[in-house]
Amino acid sequence: MLEATELHVEFSGRGGRRARAVDGVNLSVGAGEIVALVGESGCGKTTLARTLLGLERPTSGRISYDGTPLSYSGRALRAFRREVQLVLQDPMGSLNPRHTVYEAVAEGPRIHGLPDEEAVVADALARAGLRPPERFFQRFPHELSGGQRQRVVIAGALALDPKVLIADEPVASLDASVRGEILSLLLRLRDDLGLSALVVTHDLGLAWNIADRVAVMYLGRIVESGPTGDVLKNPQHPYTQALLSVLPESPNRIVLTGEPPDPTRIPAGCRFHPRCQLVAAGEGKPECSTQPLQILPAGTAAQVACYLATT
Repeated sequence: MLEATELHVEFSGRGGRRARAVDGVNLSVGAGEIVALVGESGCGKTTLARTLLGLERPTSGRISYDGTPLSYSGRALRAFRREVQLVLQDPMGSLNPRHTVYEAVAEGPRIHGLPDEEAVVADALARAGLRPPERFFQRFPHELSGGQRQRVVIAGALALDPKVLIADEPVASLDASVRGEILSLLLRLRDDLGLSALVVTHDLGLAWNIADRVAVMYLGRIVESGPTGDVLKNPQHPYTQALLSVLPESPNRIVLTGEPPDPTRIPAGCRFHPRCQLVAAGEGKPECSTQPLQILPAGTAAQVACYLATT
C-alpha cells in the first residue's frame, strides 16, 4: 500500500553541513498490515513518517502509494492525503480547544467536499468507539477524557475513509489503563476495515502487542526488520538488543553510552559502532568502524545490517 524506496531527507545544518535525518530507507506497509517503526528519539522516525505523508519532500528516493509514485502537485497530493491519514500523539495539541467534537471531525470531510456531513461524522465517531456519536457532537476537548480525545483524533482520520493510518506515538500521552483500549481499537479497525498502519513508537512493548512487522531505526537508517516475533524474540542487532533490555521482563539490562551522534557527522563504518556494547567489549571487527553497511531492502523477511549479527 505504502512504500519508501532509497529515501533520503536532508536539512541544512550548522556551518553549511547537511543533516541526514533519513539516510537511505526502504520500508513497505502491506494491505491490512500493521508495521511498527521503533527507535530512540532523534533517530529519524518522525521525519520518515512526515515524508511518507507528503509533508516533507525527499532529497532523493521516492514514496509510492498502491504502486504509483507520489506526485507533489496540489490535486494529486490532496487525493493522496485522503487515502493516508495521520494520528498524532498529543490529542490536546492536535484538537482546537475552541472547536466542538463535531467541528473537529467534520473538518476533513468539508475540505474534501464529502456529502452527508453529519452522517459521515456520526459514523466516524461510532467506528472510533464513541457511542452514541450524537452525544459527543457539542462537547469540547476539555470535557473529554484523554482516551476519548484520542478517539476523536482517530475519528477525524476515519472520516475520510482512508486506507492507511500513520500513527505517531498514538498512546504515549495516555494513562496505562487507556493505552490498551486504543491499541485494541487500532487492531479492530485493521480487522473490520482492512486498514493498514505504520505505528511510530519508542516502546517495543507496544510493538509486540500490535505489529505484524517491526522496523528498527537508528540514525536515519533501518538497521533490523522482520516479523515481530522474529525480531523481538531473537534480536540480531546490538541496538535492538539494547532497546529490548530495558523492558521489565528482561534479565540483563544493556546501558548504551552517550546519545545518538549528530546527523551532520554520521560515523564511518557501522553508524552504531561508537555506542555498540559488543565493540566496547572487544568483540568488534575492523570493518565495524571502516566499511559502510549495505542499505536493507524493503521486505517481509527478517534481516539485519550488522557485521556482528549471528545469523
